[in-house]
Amino acid sequence: MKEYKVGILGVTGAVGQEMLKVLTERNFPISELRPLASAKSAGKKINYMGEDIVIQEAKDDAFKDLDFVLGAAENDIAERFAPSIKKSGAIFVDNSSAFRLHDDVPLVVPEVNGNDAFKHNGIIANPNCSTIITLMAVAPIAKISPIKTLVASTYQAVSGAGAGGLKELEDQVADYAQGKEIKNSVFAHQILFNLIPKIGGIGDNGYSSEEMKLQNEGRKILHLPDMKVCCTCVRVPVLRSHSISAQFVTEDKISVQEAKEAISKAKGVKLYDNGKNEVYPMPLVTSDQDLVYVGRIREDLINENGLALWCCGDQIRKGAATNAVQIAQLFL
Repeated sequence: MKEYKVGILGVTGAVGQEMLKVLTERNFPISELRPLASAKSAGKKINYMGEDIVIQEAKDDAFKDLDFVLGAAENDIAERFAPSIKKSGAIFVDNSSAFRLHDDVPLVVPEVNGNDAFKHNGIIANPNCSTIITLMAVAPIAKISPIKTLVASTYQAVSGAGAGGLKELEDQVADYAQGKEIKNSVFAHQILFNLIPKIGGIGDNGYSSEEMKLQNEGRKILHLPDMKVCCTCVRVPVLRSHSISAQFVTEDKISVQEAKEAISKAKGVKLYDNGKNEVYPMPLVTSDQDLVYVGRIREDLINENGLALWCCGDQIRKGAATNAVQIAQLFL
């Protein structure tokens, strides 16, 4: 099998570290791994497949001869280096939101719209984590009948805010146990024993940037430009794995049994639905693996063409790192 030269832009972050792990697990055929980060991290070493590799500073000439660049950096970094990556001839699979809604950039969940990846012009965007998890759950049903409306509430783990979010919750747990003052800096309020119903900046329409992603990105991925979405995003005191409650209306009526059969046959999704026996998706069940678990599937009591479900998935893996690696794998 042909081997490829792969760079990771932002290798020191939570998603970059997970990309290393996923590349190893999936036996990605790599002839050279090039870890890239800021000048502050350059010179340090990361371990890949038992070998210590020196982190290089991300510069315009750092992408020469690479076949793929997996982006795990913020928007400004992605925008800064995208021209150099394209010039190098590498395919840039970017996890930031910088290019997701650009008309010439495919926005891809491989199990849902993998063919879109091949229409790229050097950049392929990785969707938002909650978008990926939600669409993995509803796409098998949307293939039977298009979705007209979707109402969703997300329950997002602190690790969605990066390594700092994880540390803040863990520190607050420790401080509470020791009777110390609980401090917050990553989140606007204490997250321990609390819920924060705001992720991202609030726009003129009253919705946060995170909430609008599900509609804007969902329309593009599902090829449903008229799909209407109402979303509420909530940060919850969970370490890892996002959960989503989704109620949606399809053009044609789909029974609960039809929905379950579609989900049970879909790639990357696990039907986990036996509420009477306490079987349903939860963060503890779905963390540190790549499947999106779907359960609590039931008829909507408001709209006769509606269904409701609950899904969970690891947002660092399938919601970010794994999805990016899967996109690159489409080209092997």
